[in-house]
Amino acid sequence: MENYETVLNFFKAASEPANAGAVAEATGIDKKEINKVMTKLKKEEKIVSPKRCYWELKR
Repeated sequence: MENYETVLNFFKAASEPANAGAVAEATGIDKKEINKVMTKLKKEEKIVSPKRCYWELKR
């Protein structure tokens, strides 16, 4: 659950949409784990995709 909060906080602070690689690089969390967390965030409809492969916090 710690990674979930870290990724969610990343998106809250992000000024532009980001892909999983950028989130992994910024947080130091493994990209596979980032993908799992992002899948959960997508299902919860907390993040949306403004363009292919990039995500941002839902407004």
